[in-house]
Amino acid sequence: MILDLITNHQLTHHVRFTLLIFTSFLLLPLSILAQGAQDDFEGNGTIQNWFGDETEIQTTFSNPFLGGMNSSGTVLKYEDNGGTYANVRFEMPDKFDLTSNPTFSLLVYVPSNSLTGNQNNQISLKLQDGSLPTPWSTQSEIVKNINLDQWQMVTFDFANDFYRNLNPNSGTPISRRDFNRVVLQINGENNSDQVVAYLDNVTYNGDFIQSGTPTNNSPYTDLVWADEFDTDGEIDKSKWFQQTLLPTGTSWYNGEIQHYTNRIDNSYVENGSLYIMAKRETFTDQGQTKQFTSARLNSKFAFTYGRVEIRAQMPFGVGTWPAIWMLGKNISEPGAFWQPTFGTTSWPACGEIDIMEHWGNNQGFVQSATHTPSSFGGTINKGGLMVPDVSTAFHVYTLDWYPDRLEFALDGNVFYTYQPAVRDASTWPFDADQYLLLNVAIQNIIASSFTQSPMIVDYVRVYQEPVVSSTEPMTIEGVKMYPNPVKDLLNIELPALGEKISVKVQTPSGQILEEFVTQDLKLNLDWSRYAQGMYVIHLETASGLKGNYKVVKE
Repeated sequence: MILDLITNHQLTHHVRFTLLIFTSFLLLPLSILAQGAQDDFEGNGTIQNWFGDETEIQTTFSNPFLGGMNSSGTVLKYEDNGGTYANVRFEMPDKFDLTSNPTFSLLVYVPSNSLTGNQNNQISLKLQDGSLPTPWSTQSEIVKNINLDQWQMVTFDFANDFYRNLNPNSGTPISRRDFNRVVLQINGENNSDQVVAYLDNVTYNGDFIQSGTPTNNSPYTDLVWADEFDTDGEIDKSKWFQQTLLPTGTSWYNGEIQHYTNRIDNSYVENGSLYIMAKRETFTDQGQTKQFTSARLNSKFAFTYGRVEIRAQMPFGVGTWPAIWMLGKNISEPGAFWQPTFGTTSWPACGEIDIMEHWGNNQGFVQSATHTPSSFGGTINKGGLMVPDVSTAFHVYTLDWYPDRLEFALDGNVFYTYQPAVRDASTWPFDADQYLLLNVAIQNIIASSFTQSPMIVDYVRVYQEPVVSSTEPMTIEGVKMYPNPVKDLLNIELPALGEKISVKVQTPSGQILEEFVTQDLKLNLDWSRYAQGMYVIHLETASGLKGNYKVVKE
């Protein structure tokens, strides 16, 4: 979000010769099916429903060019007699899992005497989402040159071959789970030239992702912090900080043109939802007059590892830029909530996790991403998908933050995972507390017709792992901790056991925040430095007695 500006390019999208592979729509939970897809046009395959658009096709055509690489008796004949968008397709019930195998292959023969015009002799394969009204809008394409008058094997490797995304906002093909169509195109597009081609041994040897099965089994099940936005009026200022200070003195980053305010006009609760309202209005603050206002909320809660679930609906308007994201609590950023105490690290070394970003000039598209010293700004670490009703319906945006990976999901469907092979300060600054941000920025391409539009948030929930259970006694008689919930100072009274006691302050996931050994019977621990949420105090005596005690920070 800080520096990841996206430009929307208008690119051509129609095809002249196409092979379409359908599976099911993305917005459902997933599991993996190992099955593959193939057709040798001899009756031995899993593809049963070929269909042609603006073409004449025959799926059991006698091979007119026996020999060389192909001695098969029958092939698929595709005949385009000048149709502008000729194609042939088949459908399957599930989505491709490119992490299992990123390659598609086929045999192709194009006789030179069947061609008109002077198009380049090539074949391209496009991966698309066939459930969209405009399936080409998020496609990824690989183009390969071919030779005429011979059978040849062509392989398309979406992990290693050069590819082009029609929409530059889209993530790498290997990271995506929304591809449910494959488009094959001979000799370019948007022309009326004629071509006859023969296909055989169409093959995908990877897995599929089955829809309609339970979501991933996240270990993060204990609710540790939430805002359900149940009280109309001002936001809960014990949970949220309204960030308003212009970090450069005159503006926000990325050329954004709004003022963020702490007014109820821009952030308020109504009918059980939070509204972050971006508005066109003249507003002067900090000596700067701007024509747009909005809000940027920092959570007064920070944590390491866990699950974030946020149910939200995006605004409308070309030039609006809403985001649900996270930053390292240690970020050195003027005006940020945690800056005065913890601001020691500049961006992107602090780490940034974009749970969801949306751009009004790409209305149906949402994206998740990470920014680290190894890749930031126009980061390569991102994954996106089309959500046609993103601004008319609520969707649940989820992050599962593990010690080795980040999993991003929409409505229970994991569509992007960031899991670097090497985790170090450059690739993985995600081993320390981060806090949540909710905002709607305004870009300088804002539509002249824009007046106002909100991001609406139904709830924000953070879960972490339950305290690890044990068959050993997990309480020590006589221990007292108060007040609980605690705001500033936690008092602990320990029994007179005549031995040293180890004290550990931990997050529910086991991260140790403080550790020491004492023989004192009364302790006073400073909890003002901790964020709101649940913590665990683990006690262990030299003789092996153990106890876990939950403490909630207000």
